[in-house]
Amino acid sequence: MKSIHLGKIFGLQIDILPVTFLATLLLWIGLSAAAYAIGSPLGESFLIGLVAALLHWTSVLLHHLGHFIASRTAGYPMSGLEIGMFGILARDLYPADEPELLPAIHIQRALGGPIVSGLLSVIFFLLLPLWPGNWYWLGWFILLENLFLFTLQVFIPLGFNDGGTILRNLRKK
Repeated sequence: MKSIHLGKIFGLQIDILPVTFLATLLLWIGLSAAAYAIGSPLGESFLIGLVAALLHWTSVLLHHLGHFIASRTAGYPMSGLEIGMFGILARDLYPADEPELLPAIHIQRALGGPIVSGLLSVIFFLLLPLWPGNWYWLGWFILLENLFLFTLQVFIPLGFNDGGTILRNLRKK
């Protein structure tokens, strides 16, 4: 599937797969339905679902900006970011001509995203008491998403995630 070029942020090329638009719509509908199921009025449920979907994508971007910063610090920066892996995630892109790197550099780059997501988890935890009424559950959603999907996944090596990159490179050491 051909990606759409959105432009650059801090010199990082951002591309999006078309499936992302459908996935975002489904995410919005699903999160709106969840908000309605917990007792939010219909209109507020749609707004909570939209904000939740936008916060999801903000979390994805911040996670990958963490990878970007770590990759620049390591001296082997990312060349781009492709949004839409599995519809709701993203993947880092590196230059095709990148030389063979030491395992420690791969590990450093892989840890950048979870570190940022861990910090976001702490921030959302501290801000949780400020979320009013039904929005409180939105705060919990984004906190748990950042904690489990973007931070603690480093301990679950799936091959395509940060945990897989870390385990693969620990075995090389």
